[in-house]
Order: sequence, then structure tokens, then C-alpha cells
Amino acid sequence: MVVTEKNSRNALTLYRVMEEYSGYSLVEFELKTGRTHQIRVHSAYMGHPVAGDPVYLPQKMRKNAGGQYLHAKKIGFIHPISLQYLEFDSQLPERFFSFISKIRNI
Repeated sequence: MVVTEKNSRNALTLYRVMEEYSGYSLVEFELKTGRTHQIRVHSAYMGHPVAGDPVYLPQKMRKNAGGQYLHAKKIGFIHPISLQYLEFDSQLPERFFSFISKIRNI
């Protein structure tokens, strides 16, 4: 997936920088469309790929991250069979707090 004007589909991602660290930022995203890898593609396109991203982060920056740091705090959708709106909320996993604590002290 890439950002391009040719043979593309519209995708809109709103974002807000919550905290900034040396070489990292904690960002909140709001998707207005639902494209494959949307947050990851838009972040990388802006020059700020998701930490630990195995696809869009340059190879030399992937090591020692312990996985990708992208988490859906809240997700909602219309169930395809029941047509009922479902919404789920989830807290950040502990490894995110550990990573944030580590980069705050860099």
C-alpha cells in the first residue's frame, strides 16, 4: 500500500500528537475511512512510521522494538449479518507502557 494520486482510493486519517520524545511521538488517530494499513501507510508517508512496523519502517529501525506499537483503543462497526452496531474498547497493553517509559528516558 502506498500514497499516490494515480489509481488510488480516498483515505482520510485525522491525528493528534499526544506526547513527543526523542525520535518518537505518541499519537492518537481517528480513521474516517477504512483502508488496508491506513494508519501505517499515512504515518510512513509523513516520515513518521509506526514504531516496530515490520513493513513500513526502514529495516535498520525495526530491531529491538519488540513488535509493532499500534493499538486500537476503540473500534466500532456494523455487524455484517445482524446489522447491529458493535463497539469495543481496550486499554493499552503493558508492553506499550514499558516502551513509553523507556523512550521518555532517552
